[in-house]
Amino acid sequence: MTATPEQALEQAALAGIHRFAIPTPFAVGRVNCYLIEDEPLTLVDTGPNSGKALDELTAKLAERGHALADLEQIVVTHQHIDHLGLVEILVEHSGAEVAALGAAARRLAAFEEDAELEDQFAVEVMLRNGIPEDVTVALRSVSRSFRSWGSHVTVTKPLEDGGVLELGERRLEVLHRPGHSPSDTIFWDAERRILIAADHLLPNISSNPLLARPLDGSSERPQALATYIESLKKTREMPAEIVLPGHGEPITDHVALIDSRFAGSERRKEKIYRLIAERPRTGYELAQALWGNVAVTQAYLTLSEVIGHTDLLVNGGRVREVDDGAVIRYEAT
Repeated sequence: MTATPEQALEQAALAGIHRFAIPTPFAVGRVNCYLIEDEPLTLVDTGPNSGKALDELTAKLAERGHALADLEQIVVTHQHIDHLGLVEILVEHSGAEVAALGAAARRLAAFEEDAELEDQFAVEVMLRNGIPEDVTVALRSVSRSFRSWGSHVTVTKPLEDGGVLELGERRLEVLHRPGHSPSDTIFWDAERRILIAADHLLPNISSNPLLARPLDGSSERPQALATYIESLKKTREMPAEIVLPGHGEPITDHVALIDSRFAGSERRKEKIYRLIAERPRTGYELAQALWGNVAVTQAYLTLSEVIGHTDLLVNGGRVREVDDGAVIRYEAT
């Protein structure tokens, strides 16, 4: 019998893993950080860089009998600011080691520079896919205003895909699962069948595979959705009983959830194909046909969603890209 989310949280707590739901200023709502009471005392993700987040994290640690200074290890699951914003402050208070995917370490350390390069990449992608320049200017302004919620991360314990993070009473297998972001890393406790998944799999919303610069810094646009689907296929095969996500309640039937995500993606792909079959369209025109005039802050999210599915159609030979030198249009083959 499948456990309820409440039972799953209790089971995780009995295994020494405690969820702290920390406030964020973002539409996604609270972010889940996980305290692992083991040797060393470990916090997985931190919440954004804000006084409110720090106050709540401090209070939740105190409820477990710990202070900020007691933290001995901080694990960063991926590069998004709602998950790593407090790292710098927590390390100052505690001297904790910081564990994260080694391939992302240089990018995490150069936070401001990396954010600027990420914005440049996004603007290029938007312009090439028909988003008006005034929208890209507005989005860049919004992105810059968000940077204060993030922070530099100095990784002192680089992790490798397939490696193991050793704690006193447990071994966490380190698994790189890119897609939602290039650095997405999940942690598998095989003995307890608990998977700490961050934003790789969320219960109530699909993890938008955002178009982002590859970890190696190359300028080639990645196929984020195609990559994400391959990552999810691997996760689907895992015998997890509890999946602890980065937002929302625990997942107790990850196979059914992943299958529903695949089915939803297939429906969207077919809807986009029908729009392209009517007439050639840019990514921006496809997004408008699907969602109308979305808020400026959602323009890149929706474009990432569209381009992810056009990539699948191109890979399947049903659609081709037509580049006129200024913008890319998609047409049925």
